[in-house]
Amino acid sequence: FFHKHSHFLAFKMSAEQEARLQRIKSALVDYPDFPKPGIVFKDIMGILASPSIFADTIDSMVDIAKGLPQVDLVVGLESRGFLFGPCIAQRLGVGFAPIRKAGKLPGRVESESYTKEYGQDRFEIQANAVPPGAQVMLVDDLVALGGTMAAAVRLIQRVGGNVTGCLVVVELSFLNGRARLPEGTLLKSLVCIDSE
Repeated sequence: FFHKHSHFLAFKMSAEQEARLQRIKSALVDYPDFPKPGIVFKDIMGILASPSIFADTIDSMVDIAKGLPQVDLVVGLESRGFLFGPCIAQRLGVGFAPIRKAGKLPGRVESESYTKEYGQDRFEIQANAVPPGAQVMLVDDLVALGGTMAAAVRLIQRVGGNVTGCLVVVELSFLNGRARLPEGTLLKSLVCIDSE
């Protein structure tokens, strides 16, 4: 299903998969200079506004997830990873756990700081959310500079899990966020945007 092409992973798509991808792309909207000048915000909310395009997105993400060696747990990154992660987990027959911004989770937590496009932040996960040795798939809406996803990978490793892959709807490949991920981290995206 998957074959290596340069440093990206690509897969052969059926006509149905290609049609799904085109519908997903058509639902993305750019907002220049948001949340601050110089940033082009890729809005995925058009995907959620259409039940059929949302279904296309989940179907496509599940297809990719099924190509991973093993997934024991899906972990979604706050906040838009929560929109896709639970649906994917349910379809795969595995549990879901959230990674949240600092101060949002009860009980004992582990944390990891990171720098994102427009500031500093810190992620937390409940210390018991990931069983030791679990194969974890991280889910978010977008990878830009890669700092958020890199912090999530480190956090999962710290609590004893193994990241089997990272799955996003959109990758802004021209920002080379993939290079910031820990070595050997597999990143897959539905839509890869090569330029601003």
